[in-house]
Amino acid sequence: MTREGLAGMLGGQTTACGPARDALIAGGPFIVWDGPVPADRLAHVYRRRLRITHRRGQPTLALAATVDLLFQAAEEPLCIGRIDAPDRSWTFMLFLNATATAVVACTGVARSEPPAGPAADAK
Repeated sequence: MTREGLAGMLGGQTTACGPARDALIAGGPFIVWDGPVPADRLAHVYRRRLRITHRRGQPTLALAATVDLLFQAAEEPLCIGRIDAPDRSWTFMLFLNATATAVVACTGVARSEPPAGPAADAK
């Protein structure tokens, strides 16, 4: 899959598609993994992630809409892709049809900062 090809597939499926496309065009790293996964299995995983991000107050884009689209896709096999913003501030997860020729849904999650470790000279 080429960067340009993937960018062309990111339309208006969800509100996260535009920012994901912008991150891709700006040079963010991306991958589309081989091997489809049933959409309903992904729906359960991402519904759990929705609850966790909500509880943490972590910003998301179109995560609830993506969960709905995954449940609607039922047992349809989907491929998974990921785009990271060039500055690593956001991660976008893409769900493509089984042939990886169309994006079914897209969500974004703001990456949290790693916790600060204890100061070396703290007593």
